[in-house]
Amino acid sequence: MDILATAKKIVKTLDTKRASDITLLKIEELTVLSDYFVIASASSTTQLKSLAGEVEFELDQDGIKPLHIEGYDSDSWILLDYGSIVVHLFLKDSRMFYSLERLW
Repeated sequence: MDILATAKKIVKTLDTKRASDITLLKIEELTVLSDYFVIASASSTTQLKSLAGEVEFELDQDGIKPLHIEGYDSDSWILLDYGSIVVHLFLKDSRMFYSLERLW
């Protein structure tokens, strides 16, 4: 599966689990960090962890494992780093505070 197809699969997975304000940002020409950011909001810490778990599960089905995970102990943000794709999951207030879309 190519990078864009994987990013779209993440977006679809998050949409199925009812994430809100899902954004797919192409950043490959702006930074060497990754090619895409997927950013989404959750309405509760339970949903936040559920979204992250579902993304991990779905990509694992394709043999894709995260290189790094941050924030499972946090109550407001989880990051899943797949190298070319970084998934940022926020509670709504935290997303507004960090405003990643504005930075990129």
